Amino acid sequence: MNTDEIVFEAVSDMEGERIDKCISGYLDSLSRSYIQKIIKDGNVFVNDTAVKANYKVRVEDQIRFTIPKSVEPDIPAQNIALDILYEDSDLLIVNKPKNMVVHPAPGHYEGTLVNAVLYHCRGELSGINGVMRPGIVHRIDKDTTGSLIICKNDTAHNAIAALLKEHDITRKYRAIVFGNIKEDNGTICAPIGRHPTDRKKMAVNEKNGKHAVTHYNVLERFCGYTYIECQLETGRTHQIRVHLASIGHPLLGDDVYTKQKAPFRLEGQVLHAMTIGFVHPTLNKYMEFEAPLPDYFTSLLKKLRQIS
Repeated sequence: MNTDEIVFEAVSDMEGERIDKCISGYLDSLSRSYIQKIIKDGNVFVNDTAVKANYKVRVEDQIRFTIPKSVEPDIPAQNIALDILYEDSDLLIVNKPKNMVVHPAPGHYEGTLVNAVLYHCRGELSGINGVMRPGIVHRIDKDTTGSLIICKNDTAHNAIAALLKEHDITRKYRAIVFGNIKEDNGTICAPIGRHPTDRKKMAVNEKNGKHAVTHYNVLERFCGYTYIECQLETGRTHQIRVHLASIGHPLLGDDVYTKQKAPFRLEGQVLHAMTIGFVHPTLNKYMEFEAPLPDYFTSLLKKLRQIS
């Protein structure tokens, strides 16, 4: 079987980490579960010796792992309409609608963005993340709308993943939060990790969290709510939702990170990935794309302006 081989040397801040966590931090385009599968299949070597997932990394360890080329996925290609913002032979930029899951998971193998892009791209997708996540280099939540990059080949995938790792991708979101944010702009710098008691949630976690930074600017204030733009410096799971909740301004409609009830008929948090910008991996020029606000968002803004 053809494989991609990746080799790197462990540095000081990797000392003592489990090998699966170490690889995940080095190449965050791969999911932790997929890395564990690679290890279980005997494709990860430290100093030329195959290791198990619980191996603790030492400084200057030579880490080598191989990623098997993906096989034909058993995830069905489905003719689901895509809102395409841009497309070429390397990339596809889509505007994801509300209530669409990005990639399949146990019990949810159809109706996802992956099902749609499998049909649209017909085999032209990066296989780095395996059969469950072909072409997927980053994601947004089911109830978050907006721009996403889909990679059509492994070269593009590796290039975009490297930009994500170095925080070199522009990602601007629009959101409506509870309460009136007093400052016109600000920065939230607080590490994010798993919630200590609820493993399905994330939380500001000083002990085990990863560095996370969110910048925000107030766009408009209403009676009891604030319309803002957020720019991600890092990209942790649920970062905007967790950070804004941590400063007392959770997202309107977020039923996970706040108990406050919104007096509007909403389907999840009011959050839209509006702008995405990056240096194209082949054209080598900066490109930026904007996903227009969805109808539900503009309608909500109109209502808030009427009652304020």
